[in-house]
Amino acid sequence: MRLSLTGLFILILVLFLPSMARADPEDIAAASRSVVRVVVFPASGGDTPIGHGSGIVVAPNKVLTNAHVVSEEEYEGAIRVVIVPSDGGEAITAEVIDRSPRNDLALIALNDGKRLTPATFFSGPVGDGADVFAIGYPGGVDIAQGLNMADVLRPQTPVKTRGNISGGRSAKDFETLLHTAAIGGGNSGGPLVDGCGRVLGVNSFGSLSDGSDAEFFFAVAQREAAAFLRQNNVSFRSVDSECLSRAEMSRAEAERSAAEAAKIAEENRLAETARSKSFADARRQAEYHIIETRDNFSMLTVVLIFLALGAAGTSWQLLERERRDQAKLAGGAAAALVIAALLTWYARPSFAEVDELTRARLTGTEDPAAPAKVAQDGKLTCVIDRSRSRITVSDTADIPFEWSSNGCVNGRTQYAEDGDQWVRTFVPNNEAQVSIISFQPGSSTYRIERHLLGAEAMQQARGARNQYDVKSCSADPAMLEKLASMNAAVRQLLPQQPNELLVFNCR
Repeated sequence: MRLSLTGLFILILVLFLPSMARADPEDIAAASRSVVRVVVFPASGGDTPIGHGSGIVVAPNKVLTNAHVVSEEEYEGAIRVVIVPSDGGEAITAEVIDRSPRNDLALIALNDGKRLTPATFFSGPVGDGADVFAIGYPGGVDIAQGLNMADVLRPQTPVKTRGNISGGRSAKDFETLLHTAAIGGGNSGGPLVDGCGRVLGVNSFGSLSDGSDAEFFFAVAQREAAAFLRQNNVSFRSVDSECLSRAEMSRAEAERSAAEAAKIAEENRLAETARSKSFADARRQAEYHIIETRDNFSMLTVVLIFLALGAAGTSWQLLERERRDQAKLAGGAAAALVIAALLTWYARPSFAEVDELTRARLTGTEDPAAPAKVAQDGKLTCVIDRSRSRITVSDTADIPFEWSSNGCVNGRTQYAEDGDQWVRTFVPNNEAQVSIISFQPGSSTYRIERHLLGAEAMQQARGARNQYDVKSCSADPAMLEKLASMNAAVRQLLPQQPNELLVFNCR
């Protein structure tokens, strides 16, 4: 069977688009913030590097790399190490604090109290064929670009290459990941990340090829790196949630919204049916009550008339016997009974009162179509909803907080009302991320939209935040307007989509 070029192109799209759609460039760019260049100099004080590699920031003042990158045996003498951040800042002197040649790992500590943005590791299973990226500083690119010594010691955007996991094969001496994301000399110690930018392993070495064979590459597996870091008492970020692309999240949220809308429509239909049935039952009971009451009043009227006739007859008989005083009393009783009969007859309830009585019977009963109860003031516990979240860098532990209907959280942080939700934008001084946090009292939903930004973007966000002083809770309209302005000013500087979306259900 012949396959046209158009058909071949469509087949290629079908085969490759699912994996391509999984990676988001913004997440890979965010992961690059935690990649550094590791430059090695002779300890004697020479100004010419004798080697370089890449590294991963695993704590604000710690960098993970390959043991062979900082091996004194490799350079046949004592060395000193300089760390060059990828995003802003100057080169930082550092020292090697531990090496593990067995699995080619080393840990470096930054000097002078310098802090960098840590990476996040992925501790879940890595599937065969998974889309991956190698990030680092291959020396061949430096040479091709004609970089000089001053360039190498200045922040440079790391190189990113794309490939796939080839599962089922590992080095014999320690656990590795076999992949096809090209790496070269200088990539050693840099991260292999998934489509969400989480570290899967530490790139270490590649297969030998004379140019006539395909090349494959190996990264020290995350489990090896995690064990090494724990041995050195390094606390590092780690998540185990599946990497979902923004497109997948949008599709899942659209499906959820559609399902929720269908559920609400069905609940409204059932509530309307129940309400109609309740009204019909109440009206029928009201009609029965009116009929019964009218019958009782009519019967009482008849009884009073008969009594009145009896009293009138008695009065007549007493009058014939000339017992006038007693006859007057009997006549008065007859007249009173006639008046009572007339009043009873006219006091019968009218059928026009059926509607009023129906409403009275429904008053105080729960409306089947009434909206769900909103979050009450007080302490809440919010639990992650993984089906609605895109978890890339954060812990997903339960979040306790105290809510007040005026938008004050934990008694100290004021949120601004925005439609059916309350919103606050947070721009920390010591972290390279901006978080937009919102709470919807009507659905008790707590959301965190997290943007992972570079140094320049963070500086702009902090500048926008610093224009407003909105530190404490207040119901002052001027302060609330200022808070809303701050939220808007910071949001204008952010990408349209966050790197991470966390949705919590609160109770």
